[in-house]
Formats: sequence, C-alpha cells, structure tokens
Amino acid sequence: MAKKVTITLDDEILAFVDRQAAASGNKANRSAYINAVLAQVRQQYTQEELRAAYQRDAQDAAYREEVALWDVVVGDGIDA
Repeated sequence: MAKKVTITLDDEILAFVDRQAAASGNKANRSAYINAVLAQVRQQYTQEELRAAYQRDAQDAAYREEVALWDVVVGDGIDA
C-alpha cells in the first residue's frame, strides 16, 4: 500500500531527482525513483544491522555454547 506525502526539497535536489528518475527509465516519476532509492538504503541498513548482530553473536560465549550443542544434531540423518 502506498501513502501520499508532502516533502520539501531544495531546488537543486529536486532537479537531481528529476534527472535521475528520467535516466532510470521511470519516465521522470519522482515517487518511483525515491521509493527505489529508499528501498536500497533500507536494504543496506538491514544488512549492516544483520552483520552487527552476527558479530555480537560471535563474541557471545553463551550463544556459541548453545550453537555448539545444536551442531551435534546436524548430521542426525533427518531430512527437512
């Protein structure tokens, strides 16, 4: 679902958005271009958060012990 919002952009930024939207094949559709850019930013942010969570887990001794306990059942022959 999409929501219509009003934002304020500097003239130079708006001109850039219009140029980029036209160059990306969105027929100068500002909304589609802004949605695509923000989706990329969101994906990058999510990847960074996931990477940080993995690093925290790798440094957590209790978590590593729990994983080691589950690792012994990996080769139990049960197919998912």
